[in-house]
Amino acid sequence: MKKVLIANRGEIARRVIRTLKKMNIKSVAVYSDADKNAPFVHEADEAVRIGPAPSAESYLVQDKIIEVAKNLNVDAIHPGYGFLSENADFAERLKNEGIILIGPSAEAMKIMGDKLSAKQAVKAYDVPLVPGIDKAVVDFSEAKEIALQIGFPVLIKASAGGGGKGMRLVEKAEDMEEQMGLAQSEARSSFGNDAVFVEKFVTKPRHIEIQIFADNHGNVIHLHERECSIQRRHQKVIEEAPSAILTPELRKEMGEAACAVAKACDYSGAGTVEFLLDGDLNFYFLEMNTRLQVEHPVTEEITGLDLVEMQIRVANNEVLPIKQEEVKLNGHAMEVRVYAEDALSNFMPDIGTLNRYKKPVADYIRIDDAFEEGMEIPIYYDPMIAKLVTWGKTREESIDRMIEAIDAYEISGLRTTLDFGKYVMKHQSFRSGDFDTNFVKHYFSDPTIMHVAQEQEKRALEASLDRIWDDVTQANNQEAISEQLRK
Repeated sequence: MKKVLIANRGEIARRVIRTLKKMNIKSVAVYSDADKNAPFVHEADEAVRIGPAPSAESYLVQDKIIEVAKNLNVDAIHPGYGFLSENADFAERLKNEGIILIGPSAEAMKIMGDKLSAKQAVKAYDVPLVPGIDKAVVDFSEAKEIALQIGFPVLIKASAGGGGKGMRLVEKAEDMEEQMGLAQSEARSSFGNDAVFVEKFVTKPRHIEIQIFADNHGNVIHLHERECSIQRRHQKVIEEAPSAILTPELRKEMGEAACAVAKACDYSGAGTVEFLLDGDLNFYFLEMNTRLQVEHPVTEEITGLDLVEMQIRVANNEVLPIKQEEVKLNGHAMEVRVYAEDALSNFMPDIGTLNRYKKPVADYIRIDDAFEEGMEIPIYYDPMIAKLVTWGKTREESIDRMIEAIDAYEISGLRTTLDFGKYVMKHQSFRSGDFDTNFVKHYFSDPTIMHVAQEQEKRALEASLDRIWDDVTQANNQEAISEQLRK
């Protein structure tokens, strides 16, 4: 493999380019008009414009991407995440064109891309499933009957897609018809498929996902878990590895179940198997993401592995370079997604210009970002500016280092989720490990509490500065003044 095209943008394009440079593989970037001055465009060995800013006219146009790949004699395409990364039709087209997709087969994508077919596939491997029905429902009467059998509350979920779209929580029977209609409507507009299914709503749910890797030679391993329970609108904001509550025995059991899911669809490459964990530590299969995850850095930090390099080597038909018993679990890693969003206004996007953009620097800090000072955040794409990652020997150290990193991260010109990240890091429920996917609902329903926390911190800082100044003014010599300032 000598040349790889990255069919993506932003921080994931930069991330892939870094590994390609390390492996002495040429990189090709494709970009829209909105990204013509983006760092990833300049960092790639070659870059080609593929269209206007809207993704439907650029990053999602398969013909344009394949044309660039063929014109530049590209060996393989890395799709990153989002856009075409889980598009089975794209995977099939690349196969027919003789271009390697750095990802799983179209068949695996089709099986795991539909939640119902995924459930049916893993049944034979005794992977635990949430109580419910594993077939599509379109008739309201049938759906209500199923819900009554399972017992309320239930979740109505779109069969295709994810990200919380086409999902509705129904707490009582009289709300069933309205919520099913809303779920189907959203599923239809988001995925072109209004198939839904009904399953039991798990109380005190935690979102635990397992990173798996499989090669084309029958080897499947897992790289431990990630805790992804801090979410807004069913989308992750903070991730960590490992989870605060998994025992070694449960970690092993969930890891083996995740590997079974991979075997159920003859998987190859990097994938993530998502589970719900209830208050009694029972786990249930949710879905499989057939791509690299946004939060892969925390897994890299605790294992010391380069997941993008492993993807490339597997796609090149190499054997996995590591066995299950060789996978390390070293320390603890924390990730805060830095979005251009206003957490005080229901996390609404706050697009603008990065008037000031200064990143914290330390050997335990990692930042995967997409922008530089003075750049605008485009309105056309996901508003994530960066992923801020810290590593520590313990979970507590990783959290404390994250707070320090957030304090040192200077961003002005727009609002970000950094303050929310700090709020979470300092919250007792999070620090104790006693939280679930309802954290925002339970502890952030009134966002003005973040103002209170900030005001208390401000007063404490002012009091500390007053004490230092009193000590300095009372000092009689330069040496004493210097000592007080150091303190």
